[in-house]
Amino acid sequence: MSPHPAGRRRVHRSVATGLPLALAAALVAAGTAVATPSRDARVVRTATLGEIPLGAFSNALLPGSVDDDHGVKLGGIGSDIYPAGREGEYWTVTDRGPNGQIKVDGKKRRTFPVPGFDPAIVRIRVCGDEVRVIDAIPLTTSAGKAVTGLPDQQSRDEAPYTYDAKTPLSYNANGLDTEGIVRAGDGTFWLVDEYGPSLVHVSARGQVLTRYVPKGLGLTGTDYPVVEALPSIFLHRKINRGFEGLAQLPDGDLVMALQSPLSLPDADAGDASRTTRLLRFSPREQAVTAEYAYRFDPVDVVDPSEDDTSELKISSVVAVGGDRLLVEERTDKASRLQLVRLGRGSSILGGPWDDDTTSPSLEQLDDPASAGVPVLDKRLVVDLNKVDGVQQKVEGIARVDHDTLALVNDNDFGMTDGAGAFDAQGRLVDSGIKTTVVYVRLPEGL
Repeated sequence: MSPHPAGRRRVHRSVATGLPLALAAALVAAGTAVATPSRDARVVRTATLGEIPLGAFSNALLPGSVDDDHGVKLGGIGSDIYPAGREGEYWTVTDRGPNGQIKVDGKKRRTFPVPGFDPAIVRIRVCGDEVRVIDAIPLTTSAGKAVTGLPDQQSRDEAPYTYDAKTPLSYNANGLDTEGIVRAGDGTFWLVDEYGPSLVHVSARGQVLTRYVPKGLGLTGTDYPVVEALPSIFLHRKINRGFEGLAQLPDGDLVMALQSPLSLPDADAGDASRTTRLLRFSPREQAVTAEYAYRFDPVDVVDPSEDDTSELKISSVVAVGGDRLLVEERTDKASRLQLVRLGRGSSILGGPWDDDTTSPSLEQLDDPASAGVPVLDKRLVVDLNKVDGVQQKVEGIARVDHDTLALVNDNDFGMTDGAGAFDAQGRLVDSGIKTTVVYVRLPEGL
């Protein structure tokens, strides 16, 4: 008898290739050359994921979950990356799946071309210039059913539509837009989600054990436990900009990074702000124990080609010893890595900045430090824009050793926005962007 729940099938691997049997025939390696080293940090290795039909991948995990993948290939696994314990192997996680935007009557609609897609934890191995999938675990409810990546609540999330933006899809309270991933010592996983925003505890087999959400969210109808344990101020998260980064500190505490500033008191204030927030969560206490204010550099410093402050995001946070974190500030075209220390006197948890009636809000302050806010001090470690061979839209970073990092990009499943994303037969017009893992060696250790 299989040790896995009913309806849940772990992918079997080929001894010869290490690839899941259902996927091995579909994988086409695509290598790239290592870039010329820059003056400081340099790329020392590059590997690329080949083409795996998304339907074959999904149906190997949950049979019958995808009836038409519209020509989409497996991608999106670059939402985060975490060392798997063996050299060259990493845990990664997909986001909610292929999605885009199409304007209809002047208004954007959010499309989900493969609504049956289920977010998955994917174990990869870097072999030469190839990225190989060696295992995959679908995220499931308590009953072993797919959580899907569909939006949760009609009152808070974008309405989902089919690939052509013509037909509405149903919301799903179980749906998760997963991003950061870490693996705990007991073999379970912790993920973060953009919808809630949420912190999600997942069993080693992919079953959602508990989803921690902001107080007052009122999410009902889920097939797994939901606990309102996060500050209610996070109800003001910007749509599609919830929790993105997740780190596990040496003491076991978790740190979640909000991708962008809260929309507080409104969307315009959030778009103009350079101050976002981090939360510290104790799995032992099952509670938030600290909250930190993080200040972005000006957008044209992070990305000289960009002048829109709302494009600033945190996508990855990495624990590097003690209470130190490596924080990625980025736009879709540029990334810089900062080092911060989570000091004991830096928490703003439970203070006036957690009250949404405080005016001006934390997000509205032009200089939070001068207003008495203990903004985290930071130091630039590396400007990835100046490192030849680093891909765009880096969303996952892992520490390989004391002076080497592994970076992975989110290729958005090859999706683009607009009516031209699919051809007349409903097949994807692929962007050509591949999932790529790049190793960057730093001039100084972390």
